[in-house]
Amino acid sequence: MNSKKRIIKDYDALAEETLEQIKLRYPRGFAQHLVKYTDRNGKLVSALPFDCEDVYYLVRMTIREAEQIIEDDEDYDDDGTLRNDFGLDDEDDAAILDEASQNEEEEEESERLKKDD
Repeated sequence: MNSKKRIIKDYDALAEETLEQIKLRYPRGFAQHLVKYTDRNGKLVSALPFDCEDVYYLVRMTIREAEQIIEDDEDYDDDGTLRNDFGLDDEDDAAILDEASQNEEEEEESERLKKDD
């Protein structure tokens, strides 16, 4: 049984620590990682899934909002990639960033292969 809290929140309402974790998990932005679901009012909504140690978040945003967040965020470069010097105060953060980048590359390759079929 999964005992994690499930929380739906807007990006702007997240704690700074959670925002930093999201940036490390999605170093190339997150517009392409959004999922769609129907809310309790029957409205189709898009959100970024984000799994923490004790909470599973759905961070509400549209594709355009996701792109705008990255464009406006100084932690991302002009290409929409997290700057190399972001949050790399210790080796753990560097390892997280490397792993997230590798996972994202594998997901993108998997998507390309699906499209080629």
